[in-house]
Amino acid sequence: MNQDAIEILSLSLRVALVCVVISLPPGIVLGWLLARVRFRGKVLVDGILHLPLVLPPVVTGYLLLMLFGRRGPIGMLLEQIGIRVAFDWKGAVLASSVVAFPLMLRSIRSAIETVDPRLESAARTLGAGRIRAFLTVTLRIALPGVMVGGLLSFARSLGEFGATITFVSNIPGETRTLPLGVYTLINQPGGDTQALELVVISILLSLAALAASEVLTRRFRRG
Repeated sequence: MNQDAIEILSLSLRVALVCVVISLPPGIVLGWLLARVRFRGKVLVDGILHLPLVLPPVVTGYLLLMLFGRRGPIGMLLEQIGIRVAFDWKGAVLASSVVAFPLMLRSIRSAIETVDPRLESAARTLGAGRIRAFLTVTLRIALPGVMVGGLLSFARSLGEFGATITFVSNIPGETRTLPLGVYTLINQPGGDTQALELVVISILLSLAALAASEVLTRRFRRG
């Protein structure tokens, strides 16, 4: 593996890991909200949160560019405090997080829905607060499903292409993740061998994440 491939792999793993870390807290909160709380407009909220799952990734990337680009309303505010998102690896994290979030949310929501609410109520009658009861009972039981959601988000982030290249371009060492690296190499003379190397790495990483999620899913079902 040459230095360019190592750089691409390192960036891809960093983007995918940060994507999972920043997505888990809102994923857990929103998963609980959709699983446990009834409120007006719930169907609309659910639809908006799952919209990146069905939108073309290029559309998602374009919307992110309009919002977080240097001339976008959020992007200009971030620029004022010294944070640049567009055409930066942080933007690659944001694009991956948005596209992968629905997969994580669906898994977490399903896991929380399988937990009997009476268990949490029993913990509260024994003196536990609402947050403590959720953390020690519901979340603990649903943890395998949460982990599955994280693994699916990780795998999806590794394969993200359309939203990333639209929002943060294809900058070597900055935003060139595995899919963008493959795209670049297959458009270069003599790059087929290196592209194949990255393809094999992508397949192995994705298979590992999917296999781990399947193992956790089976354990969760048996539990």
